[in-house]
Amino acid sequence: MTLASLSPQAALPSPSTAVWQLGPVPIRAYALCIIAGIVLACWVTERRLRQRGVAPGAVLDIAVWAVPAGIIGARVYHVITSPEKYFGAGGDPMKAFAIWEGGLGIWGAVAGGAVGAWIAARQLGIPLSVVADALAPGLPLAQAVGRLGNWFNNELFGARTTLPWGLQIHRMDPDNPGHALRDDAGQPILEPGLYQPTFLYEALWNLGVVALVLLLDRRLKLGRGRAFALYVMGYTVGRFWIEMMRTDEANQILGVRLNVWTAGLVFLGALIYFVRVRGPRDYLIPLGAVATPTPPPTSDLSQIDLSERETPARATAPEGYRVVSEEQYAAWQDTGVIPAEPATDQGAEPLDDAAPVDGPSTDDEPVDDPSGARTDRADAAGVRPTDRDS
Repeated sequence: MTLASLSPQAALPSPSTAVWQLGPVPIRAYALCIIAGIVLACWVTERRLRQRGVAPGAVLDIAVWAVPAGIIGARVYHVITSPEKYFGAGGDPMKAFAIWEGGLGIWGAVAGGAVGAWIAARQLGIPLSVVADALAPGLPLAQAVGRLGNWFNNELFGARTTLPWGLQIHRMDPDNPGHALRDDAGQPILEPGLYQPTFLYEALWNLGVVALVLLLDRRLKLGRGRAFALYVMGYTVGRFWIEMMRTDEANQILGVRLNVWTAGLVFLGALIYFVRVRGPRDYLIPLGAVATPTPPPTSDLSQIDLSERETPARATAPEGYRVVSEEQYAAWQDTGVIPAEPATDQGAEPLDDAAPVDGPSTDDEPVDDPSGARTDRADAAGVRPTDRDS
């Protein structure tokens, strides 16, 4: 008789294998889930960035910096908060680099990813707040998919339970990571009883956060990083109570798991930011090489220049972006005319005397700013606003 036969029927089984060999290359379920989550987050963020005026493909330039920095930050946070596993008695310092065995902290991932996104945003000339708000629903979606990796690894579960959705947990082989121990008959060994699937609770909660951010962002038109702050608040509320259900080893402060304290402090920071920061959503008009908007859906087909189909323009990155209001952005989409820049005072010199970029000239265009946008929201042509917003 095996331990598996002593376990009651479970509503949720767990995989007994989390690693498959493709020749000499190990294919790890944990890594596949992380990659799938990143792809989904990039897809969502790309769509939202383009809705705000960012040129196509910018999310890939951002991901090149943000993803590696996020992974490094996630691992650093995990190692710092669980140092005994790597530097304590019997620890192996080289295991600190074995990210395929699990151990990525979301707090470090967000912090590291933010640094990488900031670097990329400065290079592209995009305000960091625009990138953060575009990413707000994509990040919890990626987290939800990534939590499936914990299911494959038979980790991050809660206490014993008799609930009908209790989870079977395999006893994993420490000498063969990614594989369950097996009995004499070759059957995978199960831990006795059923356990709370806390990884599943967090995945479902994250999907709820995705819906919350999309709904409130559509209704309130959040800007200035407030959509991202809303995501942080939503996630930390769920992480707070889910973390207290987990039974895996963790460092504690005053008898409470470290991540519970972290979730509470991060929630307060996001709440303060969300309440104190105000302002409309920013939109961007590309300057330079890419300065012609796509014809709006209501345009007359007879006015489209069919010759463009014969010699399509090459997709080139813009030289910079101008931050404008929603009304100015809509007018630019309709007319293709970049709105004139308000001066700081009557007869004052332009905000910057940088050389003009290629594209439609605005010297002879009338000033038409129905939104009454403030002067600090418009930069001179060709000047990137990232020094201000990031």
